[in-house]
Amino acid sequence: MGISNVFKITGTALNAQSIHIDLIAKNMASSQIISGTEQGAYRARRPIFASMLESGFSGSSRNGSNIGGVKVAGFSRSNSPIEKQRLPENPFADAEGYVYLSNVNMVEEMAFMMQASRNYQSNIEVLNTSKELMLRTLSLGNS
Repeated sequence: MGISNVFKITGTALNAQSIHIDLIAKNMASSQIISGTEQGAYRARRPIFASMLESGFSGSSRNGSNIGGVKVAGFSRSNSPIEKQRLPENPFADAEGYVYLSNVNMVEEMAFMMQASRNYQSNIEVLNTSKELMLRTLSLGNS
């Protein structure tokens, strides 16, 4: 696998983790949204990661093996139950006086944020190491 393929693959992983972090931030920002119906309540969203093989790049590596990466193929919604509270004075309350809260779990979101952040940082380290190896290889000719 050529060094340029490492940059391409790592770039796809950085992009996917960036989308994941953005989605976590949206979930956290929407955690306090209320609705007048259970169907209208905000549900936490999660990315669906999928592997990419050759289709996202032009060609394969020199030894004939596939090159790849990762992408966000779509999004899913959390199936966690929606909590309802009786607040008849709230303007969003339904006929029975209930409002429906989002199913975002802030502790879970923080755990996902830490995981996504660590994955992002790991991919940055791969890029930095690859760059350093490339620079060292170039400097071999100057010795």
